[in-house]
Amino acid sequence: MDATSSTPQDRVLSGMRPTGALHLGHYHGALKNWVRLQSQMSCYYFVADWHALTTHYESREVIAHNVYEMVIDWLAAGLDPNQCTLFLQSRIPEHAELFTLLSMGTPLGWLERVPTYKDQQEKLKDKDLSTYGFLGYPLLQAADILIYKAKWVPVGEDQASHVELTREAARRFNHLYGRETDFDARVQASLDKLGKDAAKRLEKSRKAYQETGDTKAMDGALGFLSDTPLLDPDERDRLAGWFKGTGKTVLVEPQALLTEASKLPGLDGQKMSKSYGNAIAMREDRSSIETKVRRMPTDPARIKRTDAGEPERCPVWQFHKVYSDASTQAWAAQGCRHAGIGCLECKQPVIDGILKEQVPMLERAEPYLSRPQVVRDIVDAGTDRARATARSTMAEVRTAMGINY
Repeated sequence: MDATSSTPQDRVLSGMRPTGALHLGHYHGALKNWVRLQSQMSCYYFVADWHALTTHYESREVIAHNVYEMVIDWLAAGLDPNQCTLFLQSRIPEHAELFTLLSMGTPLGWLERVPTYKDQQEKLKDKDLSTYGFLGYPLLQAADILIYKAKWVPVGEDQASHVELTREAARRFNHLYGRETDFDARVQASLDKLGKDAAKRLEKSRKAYQETGDTKAMDGALGFLSDTPLLDPDERDRLAGWFKGTGKTVLVEPQALLTEASKLPGLDGQKMSKSYGNAIAMREDRSSIETKVRRMPTDPARIKRTDAGEPERCPVWQFHKVYSDASTQAWAAQGCRHAGIGCLECKQPVIDGILKEQVPMLERAEPYLSRPQVVRDIVDAGTDRARATARSTMAEVRTAMGINY
């Protein structure tokens, strides 16, 4: 699907912070999924440089260095600017405007209870995160999503709470501002269009839903409203809001598109992270990869070459699960458990697998490394497309809030 022909029903939104070179954990945990989605839906992927400032506000040079390097990694992974929209968050001030407007009506407690808020403060004790920006970043994330009326947000389970906060922010906004000053009169006019019998059935279903939470009644009513030719899109939307007890939908509630956690750990068995010093960059040079993998820790029970080991206790085995075929895995497991192979022998297929995976990435990256202006042109074009969508949403937001004077 062409990235420019998108509707909220099929739109995907995701982003990454440019705080370091992307590694193989990023590729297996997110980028492979992004590449798959770009041919199925209308995908918007952005460089979250404002988000990076929430934790790296004192080291902005890190962000500046990595913005376009990260886009090259995306292109190397297989993202196609003709199939998806790639853009830079800070070039679209409408994100900040919606963030500000949402903050006016968002309870402080909603932000303080986001699980990652205290978790990140605990993990990043070397940074002063007692800032409004860090507290508010889940709401900025909500603005990023809502401004594109994205239906889907690909996240791991640990980020699902952010999508739920986004849904809450959308519901609260629609409740506060989705009802026009003449909302009741408009609803009645639409009901009159449907006729007395249909209006009575809707009233009955609405009562069942609002008083008892009857979801079947809601599904039937909303299905009828979406199919009836008697109403225009605005009228359908308004009656759907009336049915649910809110108002017209201005901001669309997104759904979390849960993705599998990366099956690739770091070189030491922990989560792969540049800050842990256990990562392999997507475009790391061959000799560095060979050295890192050969130095990987193995099953501590294998002190000597003749000691039997257990693959499940060895970080290298997790790499075999990603990079080796069934026969190679069987060879590695058998050799480890019966001391038939040494650890360096076991690691060689992993090295070969990583290098093989790298080949198309390095080939795709090469034209952009030699012509950096092309990367900037891709980002500029994507940012222009994204900003047109963002401006359209903000026009609706300002009208709903009554600040389009």
